[in-house]
Amino acid sequence: MASPDAVGWPDEAVGFSFGSARDESRLVAVGLGWPRLPAQASHAAVQDESPAQAEQALSAVSRETDARNVSVPAEAQGSGTVRTRGKPATAAVSAAPAPGGGVPPPTGAADGHGGGVATADVPGSPQPPVTVPAQVRAVTPGPAPAAPMSPARMTAMSPAQAALAALGETEREWPHPPSCRVITIANQKGGVGKTTTAVNLAACLALHGTQVLVVDLDPQGNASTALDIDHRAGKPSVYNVLVDDQPLAGIVQHVSAIPGLYCAPATIDLAGAEIELVPMVAREARLNRALASYDASGLDYILIDCPPSLGLLTVNALVAATEVLIPIQCEYYALEGLEQLLRTVDLVKGHLNPDLRISTILLTMYDGRTRLAAQVADEVREHFGEVVLNAIIPRSVRVSEAPSYGQSVITYDPGSSGAQAYLDAAREMAFRAVLRD
Repeated sequence: MASPDAVGWPDEAVGFSFGSARDESRLVAVGLGWPRLPAQASHAAVQDESPAQAEQALSAVSRETDARNVSVPAEAQGSGTVRTRGKPATAAVSAAPAPGGGVPPPTGAADGHGGGVATADVPGSPQPPVTVPAQVRAVTPGPAPAAPMSPARMTAMSPAQAALAALGETEREWPHPPSCRVITIANQKGGVGKTTTAVNLAACLALHGTQVLVVDLDPQGNASTALDIDHRAGKPSVYNVLVDDQPLAGIVQHVSAIPGLYCAPATIDLAGAEIELVPMVAREARLNRALASYDASGLDYILIDCPPSLGLLTVNALVAATEVLIPIQCEYYALEGLEQLLRTVDLVKGHLNPDLRISTILLTMYDGRTRLAAQVADEVREHFGEVVLNAIIPRSVRVSEAPSYGQSVITYDPGSSGAQAYLDAAREMAFRAVLRD
């Protein structure tokens, strides 16, 4: 008995015999049994079809599939592949004939299967073209793929040339300063973009006809990494210049990717330099003496990348330079630590380097989606005035990716927002110096 909620067996037994049409219709009505096949698809219709008609249909299908003369590699690509008689066959069909040629008239005799196999007249094909039946359309060979250019014909293009071509600028050379500008890039707060700014500004300046030297004064050696300079422990570096009095010319290396760009690398040995410099006489002026003895007559810029501290290494950089560039991250913590840096600059200027001045402030890691970034930028511009560059460096993934490839963002992705921003900042620095002088 079936329960009121339709659970259980029905009261009346349902016959499962397919002997009569009445029982079968009842099964279909209650959702059981096989649906009726249409008359044209019934087994009787298939059985009534003569063997001659079936053979003719199979022959037509075989001719059309065999007409597609293809190769096995095309089947692996999953494009235009048909299997016929257990063998792969792929058709290479083109809407237009090859340049300078057409489809030759089919020649030859039909095969022994009662129909010809259409074969495209492809150079190197082992089969000659044969007769094509009227109902089968001949396959038109497409244009042959272009042969790869030989290395001798390929024009070598350096990353610097590629960057300039991508930038598409009309001015290839920026003005040269009257004398070499020594600029220290400093901020005791870490992660504000000191190294990134030093590397990318140097790359932009060098790409536009100036000679630039980057002095890596950070024991982490990130500037050396970004410029693809070997700075493993034990290599001659700035440490040997400061501690062992080696000449700076002995450690300077040319950056192969960008002509006119040079680097004095730093190694991890520099981490202990501050302790070793303590008992030395005139320890604050060690770098200044090294730069004074270096022939900088052919240089336009010397950029010194400082560590994130206000120790002896940073003081050496401030004593050796005439200008200070301060990158400021557009966040509150960057403003909080700026006061201590300004106090240190004033102390160095008053006691060790009276020519020192803050010439440039660059806003970095600007996030236009937040009000805080805009407020920080407004406060910095209000306090420092014209010293702040109009160019603002936005947050950009490309800027962070470039050092992992040993490149600056200018050569890594010239069209990125970070590359364009650093290009604007470098241009502004170059032309400001000329207008000021």
